Amino acid sequence: MKTLPVLELEGTPYEQGLTHGQLARELIAKNLEIYFYRFERETGLPKSEVLRRSGLYLDVIEKLAPRYAEAMRGVAEGSGRELLEIAALNARYELIYSEETRKVLNADLTPWSPSLKKGGGSPPPLGEGLGERSHGCTSFTVLPTKTANGHLLLAENWDWIPEVQGLVLKIREPGIPEILCFTEAGIVGGKIGLNSSGLGLAINGLNSEHDNWARLSKPFHVRCWEVLRCPDFEQAVRVVTEGERSVSANFLIAQAPDRAIDLETAPTGVSSIFPQDGWLTHTNHFLNLNAVGLTRQIHTSKRPSTEQRLARVQQLLRSSSQISLERAIEILRDHDDFPYSLCRHPDENFPPEERYATVVSVVMDLHEKTLLIASGPPCQHEYSMLKL
Repeated sequence: MKTLPVLELEGTPYEQGLTHGQLARELIAKNLEIYFYRFERETGLPKSEVLRRSGLYLDVIEKLAPRYAEAMRGVAEGSGRELLEIAALNARYELIYSEETRKVLNADLTPWSPSLKKGGGSPPPLGEGLGERSHGCTSFTVLPTKTANGHLLLAENWDWIPEVQGLVLKIREPGIPEILCFTEAGIVGGKIGLNSSGLGLAINGLNSEHDNWARLSKPFHVRCWEVLRCPDFEQAVRVVTEGERSVSANFLIAQAPDRAIDLETAPTGVSSIFPQDGWLTHTNHFLNLNAVGLTRQIHTSKRPSTEQRLARVQQLLRSSSQISLERAIEILRDHDDFPYSLCRHPDENFPPEERYATVVSVVMDLHEKTLLIASGPPCQHEYSMLKL
């Protein structure tokens, strides 16, 4: 069974970052190698330009989230890397997504109006066919009324670059809930996880025509970190909804005993989606464009699978009378429409550097504060259980 390293971090954010950097030095170096290669290959950004933009984001983080900046400094010192390199990892979501959106918009020169489509309607998605990308992730939460054990469940398959090095963090810091989360080595903010207040977070990548790194707003990973530090549901929602955003993203937040909300965010606004029939799920497209102030979907893949994955996970949830932990794992291992299935596998029609897969699979019981996690496509690996 392939397992992820589990780092126990304590003390101030700087002390946590220092331990993170020391214990994950080699994994951080690997992630920097991967991302600087991807930046140049996929977005055309040389390392010097990535570091310049990262410096601008470092200034933003120091102003809007100084304790996060302290943690990054600790990671840099502990790993022996330059602070701007660590800032590049922590702002990589803004830098990569913004450039991919720009490529889609520059490539799509076809005019559209409702009169061009019989009966009017929404414009077609932008960007299909530009290249192979995976802003994958399929996430869902199931309320106690629908679960076998009467607990609130939160689950996700996180699809991304297979070579990216992940970690599990157990964080203890005075004055905040204890945290158990998955992150990428070198990134301070856990993007999928739970805390001792029974609050959990899952995420999905989104693109919109208004995404622009140069807006220099609070980064996605900082918001994830702040959500997981929240003791209550309303505070976590405010973390996502307040303030400006550079790029789009989706946040699925749940807290025991029975609260859940999905927040689709773009630079133009936020849409709130609530559970129906005892569950709530999301993939990688906007479900309510108008509420977010948008008019068109953007896809950055030759083979967008987000609509298919959403329909499939909804079908599986709808057809299950009750969802147990075992049934949640079965859903995450589903291979309908392989290799672009819920359990994502590399498409061998593309060169290795353009292949994507499920990197980590997680099922959380927010009542028990347990996290089941499998590294790699979950059909190939067993889940290990971690608990606060």
